[in-house]
Amino acid sequence: MPAFTFLRRSRPDRAAVARAARHLTTALAAALVLGALLLPNTLTALAPGRFVRLPAEAVVGAVVLPWLPRPWARRAVAVPTGLALGALTVLNLLDMGFTEYLGRRFNPVLDWELFGDARSYVADSMGGTTAAWAAVGAVALVVVLLAGLALATVRLGEVLAAHRARTAKGALLAGAAWITCSVLGLQAFGVPLAAGQAAGAVGAEARQVADTLRDEAAFAKEARTDPFGATPPDLLVPALRGKDMLFTFIESYGRSAVEDPATAPGVGRTLDAETRALAEAGFRARSGWLTSATYGGGSWLGHSTFLSGLWIDNQQRYRTVTSGDRLSLTRAFQKTGAWDTVGIMPGVRKVWPEAAWHGLDTVRDAAHLGYAGPRFSWSTMPDQYALEAFQRLEHGRKRDRPLMAEVILTSSHQPWAPVPHLVDWDAMGDGAPFGPIAAAGERPADVIPDQAASRRAYGRSIEYSVTCLTQWLRRYGTDDTVLVFLGDHQPIARVSGAGASRDVPVSIVAKDPKVLDAVARWGWTEGLKPAHDAPVWPMSAFRDRFLTAYGSTPRPSAE
Repeated sequence: MPAFTFLRRSRPDRAAVARAARHLTTALAAALVLGALLLPNTLTALAPGRFVRLPAEAVVGAVVLPWLPRPWARRAVAVPTGLALGALTVLNLLDMGFTEYLGRRFNPVLDWELFGDARSYVADSMGGTTAAWAAVGAVALVVVLLAGLALATVRLGEVLAAHRARTAKGALLAGAAWITCSVLGLQAFGVPLAAGQAAGAVGAEARQVADTLRDEAAFAKEARTDPFGATPPDLLVPALRGKDMLFTFIESYGRSAVEDPATAPGVGRTLDAETRALAEAGFRARSGWLTSATYGGGSWLGHSTFLSGLWIDNQQRYRTVTSGDRLSLTRAFQKTGAWDTVGIMPGVRKVWPEAAWHGLDTVRDAAHLGYAGPRFSWSTMPDQYALEAFQRLEHGRKRDRPLMAEVILTSSHQPWAPVPHLVDWDAMGDGAPFGPIAAAGERPADVIPDQAASRRAYGRSIEYSVTCLTQWLRRYGTDDTVLVFLGDHQPIARVSGAGASRDVPVSIVAKDPKVLDAVARWGWTEGLKPAHDAPVWPMSAFRDRFLTAYGSTPRPSAE
């Protein structure tokens, strides 16, 4: 009898628990769908006030789903709707990440192949295990979002259908409220109460895809029209004949390094000190600004923009130009037959077919510079070692012709931990002296999450890279050495600051006064530090201006 009484009493309790579970499931489904409908695509817009608005898409869903005649019909609409909403949420999250790190939205046509580079970066910075778990977590998040939103949409459709009368009244009131808020422009927390976030995002993605496809054809046509494409070899850079020509990119060397209060004092002192040291060694410099086609990453886009004279801001443009016949600035020297050409590429660790477009007779990549010391996070070797290896293997060799070199310096690549420091140039060996420096340096895991620490480390890395390069020039440069060095892009927004420009410093350094006299009309600043109001050009403008300044005769190629 007591057991029977207990069972009778427990039945209503279990029914209450079941009702509570159903209500909780419905509430969670509604929160998930509303959150997805209202989620912005930038971190700066991610604030609680964004989620107290009324989405038009929810009103439409409340009108459509309950009145579908059969459960299977509701599911046939709800499941793809939920999957689409899940996909849109994933795209919004990708936009947040890309905007934070690359200063632009994710491109659903072109950017998928960048995930491999992202995984490699995490593995190099944080270790292979962390990279593997990060990849697993990303895939799991995508699956959860897609499945969760599909199930949530089905659940809401069934609940709304079970209460059609109340749903109809609620949808009518919600629709009237949305129209009123929209017409009157009512706001809460600085954002409109009437939202059309999801529909607007879908439209923006569709436009981006259409623009990308149109751009591919237009850019291919633009790339085929080259002002110097048919210039004979003897009419290319005649004013630089006999000079050793060096084009050097310093990773992430942006305007922020020179002007941001967090980094400018140290970097400014370094630029001023090295300008004086170069002057004592007989070198002069002029500096200006270039606006990079990329931001925060994608260095190859900056390199190819600088060298091609075209604006290359996505992977499709990069593939188009590097697989075509467009004359790169470095290949112009190879085309003359008057220079040996070499690339010093410590960041290249796999097959690099683009070397042909760059016009490089010899490529010294990470495996062919003789380095046996420790990695410095993403950077395979310190810049000082890469430059000394360049001297030992190429620049210091006896030659019948001068040398044109493209040099990529990587020590200032994020995450800026550990940052190397200078060692005795004569005691570098195979890199062993850098072992204790790497072991004693900061760990990426300590720097990456700390914005202030990242900025300090970034500043130190730029000071190091600039000092390595200018010391190398003072040590090994001659009366016939001409150095052009620049940044490829600004550092990520977390370091450069929200709304930072895409400008990077560029400098020309030489002993021969005729070299700098040729660019006197450019209005660039004396020394290595460009003035705040020095001329700013698109990076794509440099190739043609440089070729023209040093005597090249334009002969356009046929389209």
